[in-house]
Amino acid sequence: MTFSLGIVGAGQFSGQFARLFLAHPGVRDVFVTDLLPERAERVAAAEGLTGTFPSYEAMLESAAVDAVAVFTQRWTHGPLVLQGLAAGKHVYSAVPMAVSAQEIAEIIDAVGTTGLTYMMGETSQYNPATVHARDKIAEGAFGRLFYAEGDYVHDMDLGFYDAYRYSGGEDWKATASYPPLLYPTHSVGGVLGAWRTHAVSVSAIGVVDERGDGVFDRSVSRFDNDVSNATALFEVAGGGSFRTNEFRRVGYPSHIRESRFRFFGTEASMEQLATVALWQDKTGVEDISGLLEPKPTTPPDDPSLRHIAPELRAAFTSGSAPVHDRGRLPRTFDRMHNGHEGSHHFLVDDFVTAVNSRTLPPVNAWVAARYTLPGIVAHESARQGGVRLAIPDFGDAPEQ
Repeated sequence: MTFSLGIVGAGQFSGQFARLFLAHPGVRDVFVTDLLPERAERVAAAEGLTGTFPSYEAMLESAAVDAVAVFTQRWTHGPLVLQGLAAGKHVYSAVPMAVSAQEIAEIIDAVGTTGLTYMMGETSQYNPATVHARDKIAEGAFGRLFYAEGDYVHDMDLGFYDAYRYSGGEDWKATASYPPLLYPTHSVGGVLGAWRTHAVSVSAIGVVDERGDGVFDRSVSRFDNDVSNATALFEVAGGGSFRTNEFRRVGYPSHIRESRFRFFGTEASMEQLATVALWQDKTGVEDISGLLEPKPTTPPDDPSLRHIAPELRAAFTSGSAPVHDRGRLPRTFDRMHNGHEGSHHFLVDDFVTAVNSRTLPPVNAWVAARYTLPGIVAHESARQGGVRLAIPDFGDAPEQ
């Protein structure tokens, strides 16, 4: 069984994913559309795609397209996803799911009503640290887990200026001020992707930016945002807490590792830094760095990456880590590029499998809400000076 897919947005990431979707034996055809038609034509030619559409609306009207994958600006995902579901298409969405609780509620309602597949492509679901912690939690190795930490530490100087200029056009500074806590899924999803709970309240603090270059300037920002670094402390259901950091001005080598995690239980703990990862219990310390380290499959100077800032290329080139179980993946992926610490292959396979088998993907709409909404509420907490706010929950996905 196969289906056809339409890629929405021909930016820096979509071409990499288009190549993987096209190579998956569960996908028949791959199309692409973009607000800038020349970008769509360029990606279609470079990746050998089936064709292009002049607009998203034309793509949704076509019977030749069964599903869409949204790779557009972060704040546009919610409305585009809802359009896709309303048109009867299955939807894969890049992160975040949406930027408001209302958009999230509408997506969940649409998925429940239509029965269509929705998946959010959160890379931290398959971050090697998250995978290892998930396995250890399932074994009971931590004892009772009571605290965790998730950081997404990516300095603007390390590739983000170029990325925002590429996607934002002449007014790029207005969108480069995107609030850190509204892009929470790498840090929150990496914690909750292992710890089977959800956040119920949060208190957050933001740090006002001082660079003075027009980025994170409230008079310029379309989001009325002047915060570049933010920290949130979440309470979780069942007892316990986790802390996340979303940093955009930070002295840290994010090109080596931009997402990192720690988990603490009554019997053992696990901690990850830029180049070191440790498993610790009451008897000693084990270095597990090698277990979590992906091996690159694409050289950073590969011609396909020439349009991507050098500081961002590691996100496109990483292979799989020893902790990844590749047995379920199609063999066509064995020698293909990967990215974000080995997650891209698994994300593509999750969506294709869910559509073709009509089963729920791991990061379905209800899980995506639990990865996204905590950050939205945390952003509001920070704007109110750290007041503790309750986080609504949409519950677990219904049984199929």
